[in-house]
Amino acid sequence: MANSESGRPRPAERSTNAPAALRLALTSRGERSRLDGAWWPRSRDLERELPPLVLALDQRWGRITHATVNRRLWPSVPRHVQTGSHAVHLGWFDAEEDPHVIWLFSYGPGHWDLAVIPPETEPEDAARLMASASRTGNQDTASALVDPSSTDRWGSARWDSTGSRDWRAEKKTINETY
Repeated sequence: MANSESGRPRPAERSTNAPAALRLALTSRGERSRLDGAWWPRSRDLERELPPLVLALDQRWGRITHATVNRRLWPSVPRHVQTGSHAVHLGWFDAEEDPHVIWLFSYGPGHWDLAVIPPETEPEDAARLMASASRTGNQDTASALVDPSSTDRWGSARWDSTGSRDWRAEKKTINETY
């Protein structure tokens, strides 16, 4: 603490490093949707952005152990990210899957797909995209939502090839925006 002119110490200034609210919207429980929701990170730094997401979802979906992202959206993809209580192992792909998706895997069955809204997206557009991605019954891919002018080659091939078991109807999700 620095001394004021009166010789008394000045009160410590309040820290502005408080964690920002997580920008996340999830689908309703039990409804079939292509995406499980949307995440709007504040930057393209996975080491900074992933821990708050994982901590929030660990409580709802079980301990998140792995995440997979497309390197087109993330300039650096470390092998793992420490989340406070545990490390999340990261995988990446370049062209095989939708670039606007993050896949999250837990100890439980299945995995969850979140649309990734680019950090530089205007707030009004991001709110609209998050609402669309988390809408119950949504069948759009993340890229179709985020960049409708792109040729969406991630259409229904992966969705239709998941087999006869509809694991998405059993997923544990909530209808909440953080």
